Amino acid sequence: MTTPWGEPVLARFPEDPRDRLRAWDASDEYLLRHLDEQGTDLSGTVVVVGDRWGALVTALAAHRPVQITDSFLGQEATRANLARNGAGPGAVRLLTTQDPPPGRVDVLLVRVPKSLALLEDQLLRLAPSVHEGTVVVGTGMVKEIHTSTLALFERILGPTRTSLARRKARLILCTPDPALERPASPWPYSYTLPDGIGAASGRTVVNHAGVFCADRLDIGTRFFLRHLPGGLGARRVVDLGCGNGVVGTALALANPDAEVLFTDESFQAVASAEATYKANGVPGHAEFRVGDGLAGVPAGSVDLVLNNPPFHSHQATTDATARRMFAGARRALRPGGELWVIGNRHLGYHVTLRRLFGNSRLVASDPKFVVLKAVKR
Repeated sequence: MTTPWGEPVLARFPEDPRDRLRAWDASDEYLLRHLDEQGTDLSGTVVVVGDRWGALVTALAAHRPVQITDSFLGQEATRANLARNGAGPGAVRLLTTQDPPPGRVDVLLVRVPKSLALLEDQLLRLAPSVHEGTVVVGTGMVKEIHTSTLALFERILGPTRTSLARRKARLILCTPDPALERPASPWPYSYTLPDGIGAASGRTVVNHAGVFCADRLDIGTRFFLRHLPGGLGARRVVDLGCGNGVVGTALALANPDAEVLFTDESFQAVASAEATYKANGVPGHAEFRVGDGLAGVPAGSVDLVLNNPPFHSHQATTDATARRMFAGARRALRPGGELWVIGNRHLGYHVTLRRLFGNSRLVASDPKFVVLKAVKR
């Protein structure tokens, strides 16, 4: 990536030589050029929100910025990219979206996230730290910045305008107004599940901002909940890519002797899963872990993995995450252990499962979704 501070070498995490997606885009470069052209004073506290793979903080490492991210993989990419470019371990302060933000912010740089709710949550959390002299600049590709995006900056921080587009990227330029009356945060958000979905019927779901389908139960999960395995006994189960944890919680309610591990690469998701589990007073034992899939889970230690894999990485459509999840599940499962997957029919997960496991069985289907089971031999 070419920047006014040099040309850092960057990669996504985990590194995959087959992955042709870059660790930065034109919006990152646009923002960095803007800071240089404007002569922005970077001697104070610089906070970077939503820096997807650490491109921005790696370029600005000499100014000791603070990074706030919801992504474990993004945080690991940042660590690797900093080391790759010779920055010391203390060059960037790494925070998650669940950590308290710095008390004072002099420069606030925002990489616009896919989730408008996550943007709202983070701006509300940071607003008390922003002062009249804070430089606020957002960035994103043109297709990522909408009228609703600008309205959030305007409503929470102050008067907002956009730049001209360059290479299909655009900047958001905001002038903070400390006297602005800000709305109360609606996050986390809770709702009660409908009847007819098995053990989860009538139960409470808690969602932090940015979690998939935060204000309702999506139809894929609803279908999965009606077809979960039962009669497990004292088995070790993983809710892989747990989101708000409703699937793992439903299984624990139906199988109180099961031990459930909730894991996701999103800090917001794991916080939601823990809140959902506790809100329903589930009697069993559970563990909540932010991480890279099943990395760190001992091989051959799990009886059942439940998975609703994402098929997007930010704006890109890809099955790479699903493939990595399936491969991680196969490694973690004991012989005879099962991976249960919910997915859209058109994604063809049965082909990948047969390649990895040597088998794939259809458990249930409707016109849109399939539930598949693969057994480790």
